[in-house]
Amino acid sequence: MTTYQQNLDECAKSSPFVSKLKDKTILISGATGMIGKYLIDLVMRQNEQQSLNCTIIALGRNAEKAKKRFPDCFENENFIFVESDINDNKINLPDRGIDYVIHAASNTHPLAYSTYPVSTIETNITGTNNMAKIAADHHARFIFLSSVEVYGENRGDVEKFDEKYLGYIDSNTLRAGYPESKRCGEALCQAYKQQYDLDVVIPRLSRVFGPTMLMSDTKASSQFIKNSLNSEDIVLKSEGSQYFSYLYVSDIVSAIIFCMINGVNGEAYNIASDKQNITLKELAETLAEIAGTKVVFDLPDESERKGYSTATKAILDASKLKELGWESVVPIKQRLEETIAILKEENE
Repeated sequence: MTTYQQNLDECAKSSPFVSKLKDKTILISGATGMIGKYLIDLVMRQNEQQSLNCTIIALGRNAEKAKKRFPDCFENENFIFVESDINDNKINLPDRGIDYVIHAASNTHPLAYSTYPVSTIETNITGTNNMAKIAADHHARFIFLSSVEVYGENRGDVEKFDEKYLGYIDSNTLRAGYPESKRCGEALCQAYKQQYDLDVVIPRLSRVFGPTMLMSDTKASSQFIKNSLNSEDIVLKSEGSQYFSYLYVSDIVSAIIFCMINGVNGEAYNIASDKQNITLKELAETLAEIAGTKVVFDLPDESERKGYSTATKAILDASKLKELGWESVVPIKQRLEETIAILKEENE
């Protein structure tokens, strides 16, 4: 058994509500992304281990990429890959019932925001509209993966963002395309709930890290992880005082499934853990310690800077989700060590 398989089994064991997916069908966009990859691997693993018989319909723009991400799935009767762009009005789905629709497709790293700003907005608005329509047509529960970024900047008036907080975003900037379109996506969900009786829940995610990250990811945490994996110095492109909520991908997926099953129709839930809140400098230092290297400082180039968030403090208050029945108490250092161990084993 690989370390990654052990990780999947531990996630399932600590998340007994995964059993509620038995005999269900889940449609997921962004299937080859960090979250989609882990969620699909978790379900397919439980199909094998616990006879879950949960079918995944995975949407992605590139079948060859999907075959590399899911090499053992394409011959499995519980896995159906549909090659399509969710921004197109016509998505050719198999003729079968769908219980849950998870919209996980989105550009999620700085270089993508600055290089493909229009497609970033389209996926969060047009793509959300298309996925919500599918959910409404199938009378399926719709799960729109939103982001901490919808809260904008913390102007110092609160310690943590609860679900009612509304911070400042300068909409007349290139970087605003991502958070503003996520806000619009949430508004679309509420419009579909009212007009088409859509059953919807909105997990608002912390910054995500983990071994299912794509090597093309330009987020600071992903760059740090790649440096640590290669036993290189961790390159910090600021003073590192930014204080953010991070969350390991297995915790994110566990919380998404929990919200999918237990969340209240129309409600948004912050997905976070106090055990994984950390400054950027502390994150860099922790990964340098794991690698036995050091932290060095380097200013970003212009294209990178355009995609960077200007937020300096973005901590999510996850009390609402905890009251519903979900929390993670695993410290971030342990999760970072797991990430490096899995990636090293896969590279070997």
